[in-house]
Amino acid sequence: MDALRKTSGVTSRASPAREIAPETELAVEVKRLLAAGHRKAAADRFSEIIDLQQRRAARIAYHYLRNPADVDETVQDAFLKAFTHLPSFREDLFFELWFTRILINTCLDRLKARGRRAKWLILADPKNGTYDDGPPSGAPSPESTLLAKEQRAQLDLAIKQLPARQRTAVILGHLESLPTREVGIIMGLSESTVRVHLFRAVRTLRQLLSREDWERSRQSADANAARAGSQKQ
Repeated sequence: MDALRKTSGVTSRASPAREIAPETELAVEVKRLLAAGHRKAAADRFSEIIDLQQRRAARIAYHYLRNPADVDETVQDAFLKAFTHLPSFREDLFFELWFTRILINTCLDRLKARGRRAKWLILADPKNGTYDDGPPSGAPSPESTLLAKEQRAQLDLAIKQLPARQRTAVILGHLESLPTREVGIIMGLSESTVRVHLFRAVRTLRQLLSREDWERSRQSADANAARAGSQKQ
C-alpha cells in the first residue's frame, strides 16, 4: 500500500504507442498557467479535465466505496488534490494514470475514516452494509450490466477480502481493463509484480466464488471495456 501513497515522482513506463489524451494536454496547460500566476484561468481549464474524467473517476471510486454519497465527496476531494499538486505533475506522464493514483489514495483514506467511525457507532439499521444498486453517475457499473444483483454482491464481497494491492490490481486490471503496464505505473510497481498480484488475486477469487461466477465477472468487464472504447470513437 505504501507505493500507492506517493502522488508524484512516478517513474514513467507508459506505453509509447498510447496517444496523448486531451486530459494530459490540458494538464500541461493548467500547470503552466499556475506557474505564471493565472490561477483563475487555470481553474477554468481544469474544469474541462473534470468533465472528461468525472464518469471514470466515479466508477473507480464506486468499486472501493459502494456508497454514492461517499463516491461524490471522494471524487471531488481527489480532483481538488490533483489541482493542488498539479505543479508536481511530470509532463512525460499521462494525466489519467497520475490522477488515478491520487483517486485511489483518496478512496483508501475514506475507507480508513469510515472504519474509524464504525468503531464508535452503533449500527441500528439492519440493512446497513447492503449494496447499492449502482454508481452515482447514473451509468451502469461494469458488473451490474451483465451480473444479477446477488452475483454482483458476491463478487464485491470477495474482492473486498483481498489484500489492498491485490484488490487494486483487480479493480484496475480486470474491472477497468487497464493494461498491466499502466496498472504498474499507477501502483508504482513493475509489470511482473502486478502480474503476481493479479495471479494471486484471481486464484483467491476463484476459491471464494464458483468458476462460473468469476468468468461472468470477467466477461462483464470485457463488455464494459468494449463499450467504453466504442464511445470514445
